[in-house]
Amino acid sequence: MNEDESFLAEQAHLTETDAERIRQEVEDAASDPAAQVEWIRQSNLIYGGLAAAGLVVVQPFLTETSLDPSALVCVIAFAVSIPLLAALLVLNRQEEFRHRASKSPLVGVAKAVAQGSAFVGITAAFWHISMVAGIVFVAVGFFAVGVHSSGYVRLEYDSKFRSRFRPRKEPEA
Repeated sequence: MNEDESFLAEQAHLTETDAERIRQEVEDAASDPAAQVEWIRQSNLIYGGLAAAGLVVVQPFLTETSLDPSALVCVIAFAVSIPLLAALLVLNRQEEFRHRASKSPLVGVAKAVAQGSAFVGITAAFWHISMVAGIVFVAVGFFAVGVHSSGYVRLEYDSKFRSRFRPRKEPEA
């Protein structure tokens, strides 16, 4: 029984050590200017793509006099997300200019609402076309988030990878 307790204590210590290492890497990455510039660039791509998709998807519904429930959900979701995505794009330009990301809780909420409502809007648009297409979009969307998260964790928090993108000082003449 002592071996089991010793093993569990060792595993708990290793887990605690790993958690502390990951926390430190996250803090280092968050303060890394090169990482912040990359996060802003990726956010611009995401926000611009979602806003463009929203405008394209909503356009056919603008001339309809009545909408079925899935089309109505699509239009309302994009009515929420498009202005927020536009505001986030403008904010990103300011962040890019200042070389730092905003830490405002309001911005965090806006990001979550904008991206979430855009996802709901696209899902509803696919659902409007076909229920199966809507379900497939949701399933593959969650898988895609996992793929992005996996790449993000493996690349962004690998200090060897990040160090290649840090600005180098020019050699003095």
